[in-house]
Amino acid sequence: MSKPKVLIADKLSSQAIDVFKQKGVEADVKTGLTPEELLKIIGDYDGLAVRSATKAIAAVLEAGKKLKVVGRAGIGVDNVDIPAATACGIVVMNTPFGNSVTTAEHSITLMMSLARQIPQANASTHAGKWEKNGFMGVELAGKTLGLIGCGNIGSIVADRAQGLKMKVIVSDPFLTKERAEQIHVEKVELEDLLKRSDFISLHTPLTDSTRNILNKDSLAKCKKGVRIINCARGGLVNEADIKVAIESGQVAGAAFDVFAEEPAKTNILFGMPQVICTPHLGASTTEAQENVAVQVAEQMADYLMTGAITNALNIPSMSAEDAAKLKPYLLLADQLGSFAGQLTETGLKSVKIDYEGKVGHLNTKPLTAVALKGLLAPLVEGANMVNAPVIAKERGINVSTTSHERAGDYNTLVRITVVTEKRTRTVAGTLFADKPRIVEVNGVKLEAGLGKHTLYVNNDDKPGFIGALGSVLGKAKINIAYFHLGRNEAGGDAVSLVEVDQPVSADVLAEIAALPSVKQVKLLQF
Repeated sequence: MSKPKVLIADKLSSQAIDVFKQKGVEADVKTGLTPEELLKIIGDYDGLAVRSATKAIAAVLEAGKKLKVVGRAGIGVDNVDIPAATACGIVVMNTPFGNSVTTAEHSITLMMSLARQIPQANASTHAGKWEKNGFMGVELAGKTLGLIGCGNIGSIVADRAQGLKMKVIVSDPFLTKERAEQIHVEKVELEDLLKRSDFISLHTPLTDSTRNILNKDSLAKCKKGVRIINCARGGLVNEADIKVAIESGQVAGAAFDVFAEEPAKTNILFGMPQVICTPHLGASTTEAQENVAVQVAEQMADYLMTGAITNALNIPSMSAEDAAKLKPYLLLADQLGSFAGQLTETGLKSVKIDYEGKVGHLNTKPLTAVALKGLLAPLVEGANMVNAPVIAKERGINVSTTSHERAGDYNTLVRITVVTEKRTRTVAGTLFADKPRIVEVNGVKLEAGLGKHTLYVNNDDKPGFIGALGSVLGKAKINIAYFHLGRNEAGGDAVSLVEVDQPVSADVLAEIAALPSVKQVKLLQF
């Protein structure tokens, strides 16, 4: 029997090759391939190891007739078409925690550089100017650092900043009170953080809710002279707005490792003396690159040699027999979790998952992992089917499950109950001909499938609402594919799930939110 073969298409530490060989996997290193060259040879390989340069697009995955696994040495998988990989039966893995310390240290480095204007002073001194009085700095000790987002990397930054005698405050809707106490930070609302922080560092994924989270309006609410650090994702800070804020003196300086468009060969911030820029170096240390290279090689080799699955983004750990039985339930659990996660806006305290009827006879552990992944993925970068339970535990989120083999109104039913700091939300679903259907939201009965773009509206049951909603969508030229409506009682609480043919803009969502009787509106994407 021939050994599995892996193509290393991007530059990885040589230790990765050693790991593959030790585990009985052949590894070929061919970097800098054009898309055409990659297409020609990918069919010879069982695995593809990449960093960020190689694009594992649908055509490449479909051409990889032997391909079983794609491994990303790092956390971001924007260069891997995960839906296409899933359709081809290819497991996609990443290494979500291998460069956390390195990225956190880079954030601290940029903060120190901002405080003392190190790059500017360095350039001036090299030029022979000796401008000692031109680079007056500020101390970090006693200053307040505001973290927008406090997951794995953010919590490391908090720890390092506390060692510098800084006070750390955090705005993160998914950070529980218990976790905040554990890592010795103060949890605050975003507006409070903006007003109080001397330095602001971003550590949140780029989502619809976090895009341009620092913009003209939010920067105006900041303490005058604030300094901004972004080593997370380009697009979290509106670059045009912060340029204006720096020019006005509202913002004293900024340090960016990431940009809205990369590679950033040109940018409106380049050349500003108050701005420090680095070319996405957050994970660029020898230790981090060795960590992620070794981890991805170990994970890929274990899967190819033994079938073990670690840090997979599109499949849970399970046997082949379980996978066949659970396939439709996995999609149901994922959609229910994602539904609840996209609607959750405050810190999660607990999650309860009930399995009733036919599903209660099955192995529900993978279903729970998938449901948690769906719940956490909208706001926690790197959450997947494997690490979601660990992330929930680290954040102090209590997770419980119950299985009832008896059937109720449906032969099979999965119900997720999410308790946050402000409310409790439930969503339940079943299978119709192996297709997921939502059958209950917060006690309101309805029956709906979830399309790519689904508008969720919670409102008081009042006459004229459906017409008003339809008018807003019609005026915006948004076509309604399906409209599902339910209420708990006449004049009571109502829920609408409206599948539309295209995304709904923030302006249209705001117009819907302004309709009389509307309590919450959100565009859900599946």
